[in-house]
Amino acid sequence: MKNYPPNLTDSQWKIIENILNNKRKRKHNLRDIMNALFYLLKTGCQWRMLPNDFAPWNTVYYYYRQWKTYGLIEEIHECLRNFICKKAGREESPSAACIDSRSVKTSRSGGVDRGIDGGKITKGRKQHIVTDTMGLLLVVFVHAANIHDSKAAMEVINRLKGRFNRLIKIFADGGYRGELIEKVKRSLGWILEIVLRSDDSKKFSVIPKRWVVERTFAWFESYRRLSKDYEYLTDTSETMIQLAMVKLMLNRLK
Repeated sequence: MKNYPPNLTDSQWKIIENILNNKRKRKHNLRDIMNALFYLLKTGCQWRMLPNDFAPWNTVYYYYRQWKTYGLIEEIHECLRNFICKKAGREESPSAACIDSRSVKTSRSGGVDRGIDGGKITKGRKQHIVTDTMGLLLVVFVHAANIHDSKAAMEVINRLKGRFNRLIKIFADGGYRGELIEKVKRSLGWILEIVLRSDDSKKFSVIPKRWVVERTFAWFESYRRLSKDYEYLTDTSETMIQLAMVKLMLNRLK
């Protein structure tokens, strides 16, 4: 098989092989399936345009749907994140997190749940994420772009509930001001701290705390599949983001 740049190295494959339960015989090697998914994610090609070096596109898509439905990609993501945290001498559960969103256009077919972000004049969806202070993804929520950050934030923050027992504070920008702060405190017991840009500086400046989650969005720019939302369903978009984070973490471990 041709060695495409996004392909897994031997050491990377060993890390996730056991999670995929790669012991029984299959017609198509699971490593080739994963490589095909990473190729699709990196290049942004259509499913039907996957190179013939990989398994047939419908086979790759079948495995993707199965792994998405049964949470296997999310499980790989969580295992890798925990491993990286331990390697960095940190706890698996962070004490602080960062929240932000970005709007992306959808394709002509559109899919369900899309709208117009009036502020950025973008017709499509928002990728709403929460990261730890290293920029590693904690949760993701994809929704229509016309829903304001302060309205959708409770949904994405609720996805943290019961998972990170050390979490105390979440950093956010000015778009999350208002009753959301009290709502998060009352229902979850966490502090939503708003970090604003300084009005004094006319030049570009890194905003304390918030730059972490913005850097994560910059990492996503390396994957053309995420530069535009091509997925029909929002949960498929969320899984693509998790898959991109899996590859980013694997690259860090090498």
